[in-house]
Amino acid sequence: MAGGRHRVRGGSRVQRPGRATVSPDVASNRPLLDKLGVKPGARIAIVHLDDPKFVSLLRGRTSDIVQGRPSSPCDLVFFGAEQPTDLERIRDLKAWIEPDGAIWVVRPKGGRALLRDTDVIDAGLAAGLVDNKIASFSETHGAMRLVFRLRDRPPKARARSASTARKRGLVR
Repeated sequence: MAGGRHRVRGGSRVQRPGRATVSPDVASNRPLLDKLGVKPGARIAIVHLDDPKFVSLLRGRTSDIVQGRPSSPCDLVFFGAEQPTDLERIRDLKAWIEPDGAIWVVRPKGGRALLRDTDVIDAGLAAGLVDNKIASFSETHGAMRLVFRLRDRPPKARARSASTARKRGLVR
């Protein structure tokens, strides 16, 4: 195979040199705020998400947290959604984030939840955003990150994002 990669019969994962294989069934040991990309001093908006424990965690990392609409663009918006009609707000929330910011849509997990991953993905696309990460938010809720496409970001934000991607080895 090209590039020296080999596919194991019966498996779809490709083992890369120097990287451990990660099973999707194994829970992450990383702290929640690290998984969600919350940096010290980040500007955060929380919308329709009543979780005092989460807010307390956030306050341990940043003091710039608002409930509802921020007065200036923020780095991350945490948006609680329970049903498909809640997703209509994503278009408005898009204006609240920096070009290299993100909206985390936090929704109930499980087969009985009214929202599916595809509902969130479709709502993001309709608003001009793409999904690029999912995380387990809690025992009962999952989160999906929506961001601007690189090509839709202003040049300064695009350069910053490309530099970050190169540092992480995602782009050569």
